[in-house]
Amino acid sequence: MSQYAVVEHGGKQYRVSPGDELVVERTEPDLEAGDSLLFERVVMVRQDDDVRVGKPTVDGALVRGRIVAPVRGDKVRVFKKKRRKGYKRTLGHRQDYYRVRVESIEA
Repeated sequence: MSQYAVVEHGGKQYRVSPGDELVVERTEPDLEAGDSLLFERVVMVRQDDDVRVGKPTVDGALVRGRIVAPVRGDKVRVFKKKRRKGYKRTLGHRQDYYRVRVESIEA
């Protein structure tokens, strides 16, 4: 049985199937490993030969996932400089993510 869905989370779209693991932005704080995460913005669902595309989302569709671990991304260096003015600034940023395992697609 080929089943997958396209979900939108954190301003990005992901193609997911049951059992997949993906890394998504941490939009809900204080979730730990083992907690459930619902993807309610389902853009497209495919189950066998039945394909449903939403306008903008598929009504009644839901993707259930379970958090494997909260993780942090690599550090991104931000360097600012104005030439001939003696102005230099170095900043760093690490984005917070969740590693999520998709459990089921309900459509």
